[in-house]
Amino acid sequence: MPSIRTDKLKDPRILAERPLPQDGRDCANAGARKRPARSVTVNLSESPLAWLHARGHLTDRQFDGGEKLRADWERANLPPNTTMSWNMVPPTGGRRAAAEMLNATEAQIAARQRFDNAIAHLGTDLSDIAWRIICAGEGVPAAEKNLGWPARSGKLVLKIALDRLANFYRLPE
Repeated sequence: MPSIRTDKLKDPRILAERPLPQDGRDCANAGARKRPARSVTVNLSESPLAWLHARGHLTDRQFDGGEKLRADWERANLPPNTTMSWNMVPPTGGRRAAAEMLNATEAQIAARQRFDNAIAHLGTDLSDIAWRIICAGEGVPAAEKNLGWPARSGKLVLKIALDRLANFYRLPE
């Protein structure tokens, strides 16, 4: 069972200690001592896309394209909900900018249209891996396994999908 570190003063992230699998080399010899258990600290709030970007596997443009898709997915209220949304009513006084002229329903509909157009722009071959990793938060190995793809192919296909998303959202090179 992973132990969760809750010391908020030192590190505000939600971190957990997860055990790493032991290699079977020590088990071959009956009299040999086992290695001590190994573990790794994992940030539970970090998305798979942020993990890849933080380790230099994605460019800033690719990461921004994926984040725009995820933001549209969340604004369109597409993630599964377990309760009612109790959003506050926007202020009515003063002048508002053009982006704030949409009410909540119109903003949700616009985000849904942008999301649907982005997925259509990706096509059927790229949209499945993009949705699984960016929106559903699956890791690359889990997405490869669920799609029946060979190991280490998902990251390459994801990078192609992220490049297309960056083009769709017209992000600068």
